[in-house]
Amino acid sequence: MYIFIKTVLTAIIIVSVSEIAKKYTWAAAIIVSIPFTSLLAFMWLYYDTKNVQKIIDLSFGTIVMTIPSIIFFITLPVMLKYKQNFILSMFVSIFFTFLAYLAFIFIIKKINFNF
Repeated sequence: MYIFIKTVLTAIIIVSVSEIAKKYTWAAAIIVSIPFTSLLAFMWLYYDTKNVQKIIDLSFGTIVMTIPSIIFFITLPVMLKYKQNFILSMFVSIFFTFLAYLAFIFIIKKINFNF
């Protein structure tokens, strides 16, 4: 039941943002830019474990791993601006983001950066 409640609450937030975006793009962008996924993960993790160190580790890891995710937010609008198919643009953006994560992980391991 607990997992069901977590899933429903999380889904409500996502659906709400997509509905807001239909009328108010900037409002939805502001809401999306707030790290709701991270906030929810922190809340659920703390509720489940009461372990503050896990929250600290997850928070720091999230900051570090945000860097390669920026590729997605560059690739998608550029492809769409050049009139590429939406589905193709999504897949290409995901693929380039995947490559960026691989390269980023390789680099941080190479320089012995641990988080």
